[in-house]
Amino acid sequence: MAQQAYVTETDGGGSGPERRESRFRRLTHRLIAAWRGDPRIWRRGLVVAALAALLALVMVAHAHIPNRFGNLGSLTETFLPWLGLGVPVLLLLAVVRRSASALIAVLLPAIVWLNLFGGLLTDKAAGGGDLMVATHNVNADNADPAGTARSVAASGADVVALEELRASAVPTYEKALASTYRYHSVQGTVGVWSKYPLGDIAPVDIKLGWTRAMRATVTTPAGPVAVYVAHLPSVRVKLEAGFTARQRDTSADALGEAIAGEPLERVVLLGDLNGTMNDRALNAVTSQMRSTQGAAGSGFGFSWPASFPMARIDQIMVKGVEPVKSWTLPETGSDHLPVAARVRLATGS
Repeated sequence: MAQQAYVTETDGGGSGPERRESRFRRLTHRLIAAWRGDPRIWRRGLVVAALAALLALVMVAHAHIPNRFGNLGSLTETFLPWLGLGVPVLLLLAVVRRSASALIAVLLPAIVWLNLFGGLLTDKAAGGGDLMVATHNVNADNADPAGTARSVAASGADVVALEELRASAVPTYEKALASTYRYHSVQGTVGVWSKYPLGDIAPVDIKLGWTRAMRATVTTPAGPVAVYVAHLPSVRVKLEAGFTARQRDTSADALGEAIAGEPLERVVLLGDLNGTMNDRALNAVTSQMRSTQGAAGSGFGFSWPASFPMARIDQIMVKGVEPVKSWTLPETGSDHLPVAARVRLATGS
Protein backbone atom coordinates (compact mmCIF):
# COMPACT_ATOMS: atom_id res chain seq x y z
CA MET A 1 0.00 0.00 0.00
CA ALA A 2 2.83 2.39 0.81
CA GLN A 3 4.30 1.81 -2.62
CA GLN A 4 0.96 2.60 -4.32
CA ALA A 5 0.64 5.84 -2.37
CA TYR A 6 4.12 6.88 -3.49
CA VAL A 7 3.32 6.32 -7.16
CA THR A 8 0.05 8.24 -6.91
CA GLU A 9 1.86 11.18 -5.31
CA THR A 10 4.55 11.25 -7.97
CA ASP A 11 2.10 11.18 -10.87
CA GLY A 12 -0.33 13.68 -9.44
CA GLY A 13 1.89 16.09 -7.52
CA GLY A 14 4.00 18.92 -8.80
CA SER A 15 3.64 21.14 -11.83
CA GLY A 16 3.17 20.01 -15.43
CA PRO A 17 6.88 20.32 -16.33
CA GLU A 18 7.83 18.37 -13.20
CA ARG A 19 5.43 15.56 -14.06
CA ARG A 20 6.73 15.42 -17.63
CA GLU A 21 10.31 15.35 -16.37
CA SER A 22 9.46 12.54 -13.95
CA ARG A 23 7.83 10.48 -16.71
CA PHE A 24 10.77 11.07 -19.03
CA ARG A 25 13.17 10.00 -16.28
CA ARG A 26 11.22 6.79 -15.64
CA LEU A 27 11.06 6.04 -19.38
CA THR A 28 14.79 6.62 -19.71
CA HIS A 29 15.48 4.31 -16.77
CA ARG A 30 13.30 1.61 -18.30
CA LEU A 31 15.10 1.85 -21.64
CA ILE A 32 18.51 1.69 -19.98
CA ALA A 33 17.42 -1.27 -17.89
CA ALA A 34 16.06 -3.04 -20.96
CA TRP A 35 19.30 -2.43 -22.85
CA ARG A 36 21.43 -3.63 -19.94
CA GLY A 37 19.39 -6.78 -19.63
CA ASP A 38 19.67 -7.57 -23.34
CA PRO A 39 22.70 -9.79 -24.10
CA ARG A 40 22.46 -8.90 -27.81
CA ILE A 41 23.04 -5.19 -27.25
CA TRP A 42 26.61 -5.38 -28.59
CA ARG A 43 25.93 -7.91 -31.35
CA ARG A 44 23.00 -6.08 -32.96
CA GLY A 45 23.38 -3.22 -35.43
CA LEU A 46 26.77 -4.24 -36.79
CA VAL A 47 25.72 -3.16 -40.29
CA VAL A 48 24.80 0.29 -38.98
CA ALA A 49 28.13 0.44 -37.13
CA ALA A 50 29.98 -0.50 -40.31
CA LEU A 51 28.14 2.21 -42.29
CA ALA A 52 29.06 4.78 -39.63
CA ALA A 53 32.71 3.77 -39.81
CA LEU A 54 32.62 3.98 -43.61
CA LEU A 55 31.05 7.45 -43.50
CA ALA A 56 33.75 8.63 -41.11
CA LEU A 57 36.44 7.15 -43.35
CA VAL A 58 35.08 8.89 -46.46
CA MET A 59 35.08 12.27 -44.69
CA VAL A 60 38.48 11.96 -43.06
CA ALA A 61 40.18 10.52 -46.16
CA HIS A 62 38.32 12.43 -48.90
CA ALA A 63 41.60 13.77 -50.27
CA HIS A 64 42.66 10.21 -51.10
CA ILE A 65 39.57 9.30 -53.11
CA PRO A 66 40.99 9.03 -56.64
CA ASN A 67 39.86 11.37 -59.39
CA ARG A 68 40.80 9.03 -62.21
CA PHE A 69 37.42 7.31 -61.96
CA GLY A 70 34.94 9.96 -63.10
CA ASN A 71 36.51 12.62 -60.84
CA LEU A 72 34.88 10.87 -57.90
CA GLY A 73 37.16 12.66 -55.44
CA SER A 74 36.14 16.13 -56.61
CA LEU A 75 32.47 15.15 -56.67
CA THR A 76 32.70 13.95 -53.06
CA GLU A 77 34.51 17.11 -51.98
CA THR A 78 31.98 19.38 -53.69
CA PHE A 79 29.16 18.09 -51.50
CA LEU A 80 31.31 17.02 -48.52
CA PRO A 81 29.38 19.04 -45.87
CA TRP A 82 26.16 17.24 -46.81
CA LEU A 83 27.62 13.90 -45.73
CA GLY A 84 26.90 15.09 -42.19
CA LEU A 85 23.22 14.34 -42.84
CA GLY A 86 24.13 10.69 -42.57
CA VAL A 87 24.90 11.09 -38.86
CA PRO A 88 21.32 11.64 -37.56
CA VAL A 89 20.04 8.93 -39.90
CA LEU A 90 22.55 6.42 -38.53
CA LEU A 91 21.83 7.58 -34.99
CA LEU A 92 18.12 6.89 -35.46
CA LEU A 93 18.88 3.44 -36.88
CA ALA A 94 21.16 2.69 -33.94
CA VAL A 95 18.41 3.60 -31.47
CA VAL A 96 15.80 1.57 -33.35
CA ARG A 97 18.13 -1.42 -33.42
CA ARG A 98 18.96 -0.88 -29.73
CA SER A 99 22.61 -1.37 -30.54
CA ALA A 100 25.35 -0.07 -28.27
CA SER A 101 27.95 -0.88 -30.94
CA ALA A 102 26.15 1.26 -33.51
CA LEU A 103 25.66 4.14 -31.08
CA ILE A 104 29.37 4.28 -30.30
CA ALA A 105 30.27 3.95 -33.98
CA VAL A 106 28.03 6.90 -34.92
CA LEU A 107 30.24 9.09 -32.74
CA LEU A 108 33.05 8.65 -35.29
CA PRO A 109 31.46 10.48 -38.28
CA ALA A 110 29.95 13.05 -35.90
CA ILE A 111 33.39 13.93 -34.52
CA VAL A 112 34.99 13.98 -37.97
CA TRP A 113 32.27 16.26 -39.39
CA LEU A 114 32.57 18.68 -36.48
CA ASN A 115 36.33 18.73 -36.90
CA LEU A 116 35.96 19.57 -40.61
CA PHE A 117 33.06 22.01 -40.50
CA GLY A 118 32.29 22.90 -36.90
CA GLY A 119 34.19 26.16 -37.25
CA LEU A 120 31.80 27.30 -39.98
CA LEU A 121 28.84 27.11 -37.61
CA THR A 122 30.03 30.08 -35.54
CA ASP A 123 29.65 33.70 -36.62
CA LYS A 124 33.14 35.05 -37.31
CA ALA A 125 32.03 38.38 -38.75
CA ALA A 126 33.57 41.51 -37.28
CA GLY A 127 33.07 45.24 -37.71
CA GLY A 128 35.22 47.61 -39.67
CA GLY A 129 36.85 47.07 -43.00
CA ASP A 130 37.49 49.67 -45.67
CA LEU A 131 36.44 47.90 -48.87
CA MET A 132 33.27 46.01 -49.71
CA VAL A 133 33.28 43.69 -52.70
CA ALA A 134 30.58 41.55 -54.30
CA THR A 135 30.41 38.98 -57.08
CA HIS A 136 27.47 37.56 -58.97
CA ASN A 137 26.97 35.08 -61.80
CA VAL A 138 24.04 36.89 -63.35
CA ASN A 139 23.04 33.99 -65.66
CA ALA A 140 23.13 34.56 -69.41
CA ASP A 141 19.40 33.81 -69.60
CA ASN A 142 18.47 36.32 -66.89
CA ALA A 143 15.08 37.80 -67.77
CA ASP A 144 15.64 40.95 -65.67
CA PRO A 145 19.25 42.13 -66.04
CA ALA A 146 18.41 45.70 -65.00
CA GLY A 147 16.71 44.53 -61.81
CA THR A 148 19.59 42.19 -61.04
CA ALA A 149 22.10 45.00 -61.50
CA ARG A 150 20.14 47.36 -59.24
CA SER A 151 19.83 44.66 -56.59
CA VAL A 152 23.59 44.07 -56.46
CA ALA A 153 24.33 47.81 -56.48
CA ALA A 154 21.93 48.30 -53.56
CA SER A 155 24.24 46.16 -51.42
CA GLY A 156 26.60 49.12 -51.15
CA ALA A 157 29.59 47.27 -52.57
CA ASP A 158 32.53 49.40 -53.67
CA VAL A 159 33.60 46.86 -56.28
CA VAL A 160 31.23 44.48 -58.10
CA ALA A 161 32.18 41.61 -60.38
CA LEU A 162 29.65 40.10 -62.77
CA GLU A 163 30.02 36.81 -64.63
CA GLU A 164 28.18 35.14 -67.50
CA LEU A 165 27.45 38.43 -69.22
CA ARG A 166 25.63 38.01 -72.51
CA ALA A 167 26.94 40.55 -75.04
CA SER A 168 23.45 41.77 -75.85
CA ALA A 169 22.74 42.44 -72.15
CA VAL A 170 25.98 44.31 -71.37
CA PRO A 171 24.50 47.76 -72.28
CA THR A 172 21.63 47.10 -69.88
CA TYR A 173 24.02 46.33 -67.02
CA GLU A 174 26.16 49.35 -67.89
CA LYS A 175 23.16 51.67 -67.84
CA ALA A 176 21.75 50.28 -64.58
CA LEU A 177 25.10 50.53 -62.77
CA ALA A 178 26.33 53.82 -64.24
CA SER A 179 24.95 56.04 -61.47
CA THR A 180 26.63 54.01 -58.72
CA TYR A 181 29.90 52.99 -60.35
CA ARG A 182 31.95 55.55 -62.23
CA TYR A 183 34.50 53.04 -63.52
CA HIS A 184 33.98 49.72 -65.21
CA SER A 185 35.41 47.28 -67.72
CA VAL A 186 33.96 44.25 -69.47
CA GLN A 187 36.27 41.61 -70.88
CA GLY A 188 34.52 38.82 -72.74
CA THR A 189 31.78 37.46 -70.48
CA VAL A 190 33.07 38.95 -67.21
CA GLY A 191 33.16 42.51 -65.95
CA VAL A 192 34.09 44.67 -62.99
CA TRP A 193 32.37 47.86 -61.77
CA SER A 194 34.11 50.11 -59.25
CA LYS A 195 33.61 53.32 -57.31
CA TYR A 196 37.38 53.77 -57.47
CA PRO A 197 39.62 54.19 -60.54
CA LEU A 198 40.58 51.11 -62.53
CA GLY A 199 43.90 50.60 -64.26
CA ASP A 200 46.12 47.93 -65.80
CA ILE A 201 43.01 46.20 -67.15
CA ALA A 202 43.66 43.02 -69.09
CA PRO A 203 42.04 39.66 -69.86
CA VAL A 204 43.50 36.61 -68.14
CA ASP A 205 44.12 33.54 -70.26
CA ILE A 206 42.56 30.51 -68.55
CA LYS A 207 43.05 28.21 -71.54
CA LEU A 208 39.55 28.31 -72.98
CA GLY A 209 40.04 30.07 -76.30
CA TRP A 210 37.72 32.93 -75.27
CA THR A 211 37.76 35.41 -72.39
CA ARG A 212 36.16 34.41 -69.09
CA ALA A 213 38.66 36.00 -66.71
CA MET A 214 40.21 39.42 -66.25
CA ARG A 215 42.45 41.47 -63.98
CA ALA A 216 42.38 45.14 -62.97
CA THR A 217 44.08 47.37 -60.45
CA VAL A 218 41.60 49.19 -58.21
CA THR A 219 43.11 52.35 -56.73
CA THR A 220 41.39 52.61 -53.33
CA PRO A 221 42.01 55.31 -50.70
CA ALA A 222 44.09 52.70 -48.85
CA GLY A 223 46.21 51.93 -51.91
CA PRO A 224 46.12 49.70 -55.00
CA VAL A 225 44.48 46.27 -54.98
CA ALA A 226 44.70 43.69 -57.75
CA VAL A 227 41.20 42.41 -58.51
CA TYR A 228 40.73 39.24 -60.52
CA VAL A 229 37.35 38.24 -61.93
CA ALA A 230 36.91 34.69 -63.17
CA HIS A 231 34.23 32.32 -64.40
CA LEU A 232 35.69 28.84 -64.61
CA PRO A 233 34.04 26.27 -66.92
CA SER A 234 30.98 24.43 -65.70
CA VAL A 235 31.09 20.86 -64.48
CA ARG A 236 28.56 18.12 -65.12
CA VAL A 237 27.61 14.83 -63.51
CA LYS A 238 26.99 12.16 -66.17
CA LEU A 239 26.23 8.49 -65.61
CA GLU A 240 28.65 7.38 -68.31
CA ALA A 241 31.45 9.81 -67.46
CA GLY A 242 31.02 10.72 -63.81
CA PHE A 243 31.97 14.23 -62.67
CA THR A 244 33.28 15.86 -65.87
CA ALA A 245 35.56 18.69 -64.79
CA ARG A 246 38.75 18.40 -66.83
CA GLN A 247 38.33 21.77 -68.58
CA ARG A 248 37.48 23.45 -65.25
CA ASP A 249 40.59 21.95 -63.67
CA THR A 250 42.85 23.16 -66.49
CA SER A 251 41.43 26.67 -66.20
CA ALA A 252 41.89 26.63 -62.41
CA ASP A 253 45.57 25.79 -62.86
CA ALA A 254 45.99 28.67 -65.32
CA LEU A 255 44.20 31.10 -62.99
CA GLY A 256 46.36 29.99 -60.08
CA GLU A 257 49.47 30.57 -62.14
CA ALA A 258 48.35 34.09 -63.07
CA ILE A 259 47.62 34.97 -59.43
CA ALA A 260 50.94 33.51 -58.28
CA GLY A 261 52.71 35.91 -60.66
CA GLU A 262 50.76 38.98 -59.46
CA PRO A 263 53.20 41.79 -58.53
CA LEU A 264 50.84 43.58 -56.13
CA GLU A 265 50.78 42.43 -52.53
CA ARG A 266 47.02 42.78 -52.05
CA VAL A 267 44.88 40.55 -54.25
CA VAL A 268 41.13 39.87 -54.34
CA LEU A 269 39.60 37.12 -56.50
CA LEU A 270 35.90 37.39 -57.34
CA GLY A 271 33.96 34.92 -59.39
CA ASP A 272 32.15 31.71 -60.10
CA LEU A 273 34.80 29.01 -59.76
CA ASN A 274 32.35 26.15 -60.25
CA GLY A 275 33.98 24.43 -57.31
CA THR A 276 34.19 24.59 -53.54
CA MET A 277 37.12 25.26 -51.24
CA ASN A 278 37.23 21.53 -50.46
CA ASP A 279 37.74 20.54 -54.09
CA ARG A 280 41.38 19.56 -54.57
CA ALA A 281 41.14 20.43 -58.28
CA LEU A 282 41.16 24.12 -57.32
CA ASN A 283 44.32 23.73 -55.25
CA ALA A 284 46.33 25.99 -57.58
CA VAL A 285 44.10 28.84 -56.40
CA THR A 286 42.98 27.81 -52.91
CA SER A 287 46.49 26.97 -51.71
CA GLN A 288 47.59 30.58 -52.01
CA MET A 289 44.41 32.47 -51.07
CA ARG A 290 41.93 32.62 -48.18
CA SER A 291 38.18 32.27 -48.47
CA THR A 292 36.36 35.21 -46.91
CA GLN A 293 33.48 32.90 -45.96
CA GLY A 294 35.75 30.54 -44.07
CA ALA A 295 37.61 33.37 -42.35
CA ALA A 296 34.82 35.86 -41.62
CA GLY A 297 31.46 34.32 -42.48
CA SER A 298 28.65 32.62 -40.64
CA GLY A 299 27.59 29.20 -41.85
CA PHE A 300 28.46 27.64 -45.18
CA GLY A 301 27.37 30.54 -47.39
CA PHE A 302 26.01 28.23 -50.09
CA SER A 303 25.35 30.16 -53.31
CA TRP A 304 24.05 27.63 -55.85
CA PRO A 305 21.41 26.86 -56.93
CA ALA A 306 19.63 29.99 -55.74
CA SER A 307 16.30 28.23 -55.18
CA PHE A 308 17.88 25.72 -52.77
CA PRO A 309 21.60 26.45 -52.27
CA MET A 310 23.65 23.27 -51.86
CA ALA A 311 27.23 24.38 -52.57
CA ARG A 312 29.34 27.51 -52.43
CA ILE A 313 30.81 27.69 -55.90
CA ASP A 314 30.79 31.51 -56.04
CA GLN A 315 33.89 32.66 -54.21
CA ILE A 316 35.54 35.74 -52.77
CA MET A 317 39.15 34.95 -51.97
CA VAL A 318 41.95 37.20 -50.79
CA LYS A 319 45.71 37.38 -50.39
CA GLY A 320 47.49 40.10 -48.41
CA VAL A 321 44.06 41.34 -47.27
CA GLU A 322 42.18 40.72 -44.01
CA PRO A 323 38.54 39.56 -44.34
CA VAL A 324 36.21 40.99 -41.68
CA LYS A 325 32.77 39.89 -42.89
CA SER A 326 31.32 37.62 -45.58
CA TRP A 327 27.70 36.87 -46.50
CA THR A 328 25.27 36.06 -49.32
CA LEU A 329 22.98 38.68 -50.83
CA PRO A 330 19.24 38.27 -51.64
CA GLU A 331 18.16 36.22 -54.64
CA THR A 332 17.95 37.98 -58.00
CA GLY A 333 16.82 36.78 -61.42
CA SER A 334 19.84 34.45 -61.60
CA ASP A 335 20.24 30.82 -60.61
CA HIS A 336 23.15 31.89 -58.35
CA LEU A 337 23.07 34.00 -55.21
CA PRO A 338 25.35 37.03 -55.11
CA VAL A 339 28.04 36.88 -52.42
CA ALA A 340 29.68 39.83 -50.68
CA ALA A 341 32.50 40.55 -48.26
CA ARG A 342 34.10 43.40 -46.37
CA VAL A 343 37.89 43.40 -46.12
CA ARG A 344 40.49 45.42 -44.28
CA LEU A 345 43.19 47.01 -46.43
CA ALA A 346 44.63 49.64 -44.10
CA THR A 347 45.90 48.96 -40.59
CA GLY A 348 43.35 50.00 -38.00
CA SER A 349 40.42 50.21 -40.42
